[in-house]
Amino acid sequence: MSDDLFALVAAELAEPVDPRVTAMARALADQYPYAARAVLFYGSCLREASLDGLMLDFYLIVSDYRAAYGKSWLATANRLIPPNVFPFEQGGLIAKYAVLSEADFARLNGWDADNISVWARFAQPSRLVWAADDMAREVAVSAVARAAPTLLEMTLPTMAQGGGDAITDLWKAGFALTYNGELRAERKGRSQSIVDVDPARYARVGEAALAMIGDAPYRLSPARARRRWRQLQRRGKWLSVVRLAKASFTFAGGIDYLAWKINRHAGTAIVIKPWQRRWPLVGAITLLPRLFRGGAIR
Repeated sequence: MSDDLFALVAAELAEPVDPRVTAMARALADQYPYAARAVLFYGSCLREASLDGLMLDFYLIVSDYRAAYGKSWLATANRLIPPNVFPFEQGGLIAKYAVLSEADFARLNGWDADNISVWARFAQPSRLVWAADDMAREVAVSAVARAAPTLLEMTLPTMAQGGGDAITDLWKAGFALTYNGELRAERKGRSQSIVDVDPARYARVGEAALAMIGDAPYRLSPARARRRWRQLQRRGKWLSVVRLAKASFTFAGGIDYLAWKINRHAGTAIVIKPWQRRWPLVGAITLLPRLFRGGAIR
């Protein structure tokens, strides 16, 4: 791995956050005393000055699932369909956190991942807000540093040559492709605005990532790259539905969170009915056709 890229990612992950976020991460890790290795803070809340009333996003990285859950069915669910997602509250803030093992976190940030959900997120800024020790910190940084090269290496063969700000255009094209690989409750153009928030950051990380991958993107022809994106996009949307079903068992009030997120990002006014709370899995599934028709999720 490029020393320049590792250093850039390590510095970004170490940037300060609201002290309440750090306290929440420590409290979250304390829930898994025999397994917690690192806690990462990511998502749109990184850019918010006030966190009150928002749903914070964390990834909890554990040594392995058996250490995290014992013999519970949750260990099997996390291994077969990673990650598990749970709600959390601390110090007046609310959050959800996803659980991945160190091995899965490294794999799902890399080229061999069978879906886009992890590397699409960690190619964007995040913060390492808690680590068990120096080794856990280094392992987390190394995993996150795989995300940007994965995104850019996958996107390069799909790009027409010449014109525009090459790195900026590359990032925007990559994020547009990833947004088509999940059920996203976002307004049109959201994938483009991610880069516009901090184009200098994406230029720095992009240059370091491109220097690291060198000629690697050309192992995929444009036709093969487009075919792989289609496969990842189909699998990503299927996995989104499966994870939604799993979250109905792991996430109390999950259907209310789903409605809140869609309303916040897509400008809709979905109201959850009492029967949908009683049967959240069925209730969530019944929302999907309506949301597709209205364009709230794509």
